[in-house]
Amino acid sequence: MAKVVVIYSGGMDSFTVLHRAIKDGHEVYALSFNYGQRHVKELDVARQVTNQLGVPHKIVDISAINELIANSSLTSDAAAIPEGHYEEASMQSTVVPNRNMILLSLAIGYAVSIGAEAVYYGAHSGDHAIYPDCRPEFVQKMNDVSRIANYEPIEIAVPYLHCNKGEILADGLAMGLDYGHTWTCYNGRERACGKCGACVERLEAFASNNCVDPLAYESTT
Repeated sequence: MAKVVVIYSGGMDSFTVLHRAIKDGHEVYALSFNYGQRHVKELDVARQVTNQLGVPHKIVDISAINELIANSSLTSDAAAIPEGHYEEASMQSTVVPNRNMILLSLAIGYAVSIGAEAVYYGAHSGDHAIYPDCRPEFVQKMNDVSRIANYEPIEIAVPYLHCNKGEILADGLAMGLDYGHTWTCYNGRERACGKCGACVERLEAFASNNCVDPLAYESTT
């Protein structure tokens, strides 16, 4: 049984990655980060899920870096969360500079320290247009570096890199997953807003699978 680290945000993509790694027979260690995100509610969801699964889970506070990467609408209250479809140019304001390189570097260090063989994260094709650090070329280069940065080569595993969110959801539903135990909305309020890019893409994924999202929404119009 291979030991792996899963970067687990609490969102539906990383929730599916977490369960995929478990289903594939790996010994999973979940790793979450508080980087000053406005939707920090996702970490509470992540904690609840890992407790239920009995999966070792660390939540690491790296919010001090927000001084350096605060020009994203996800990390700054000064910028409004954009609404509408994910592919619109306005969604570029949700890019957190260098986020995945930072998180992957920390996760790789953790993997080395516990003797894990791989780090999993939930990049997918729906993110390619907006987020440079979710594109295949970024994953390949990071994988190359990860294999030589330590004495122990660590693989970066991205099981859904070429899947869209609907396809990820389809795999999760086939595993019998309950997506009521996830949080996707960029606004960390009591209910999901239904209007931000993350909510819109999530709702489209459920519609493409002919099923209803179990989360409660403020609005779905």
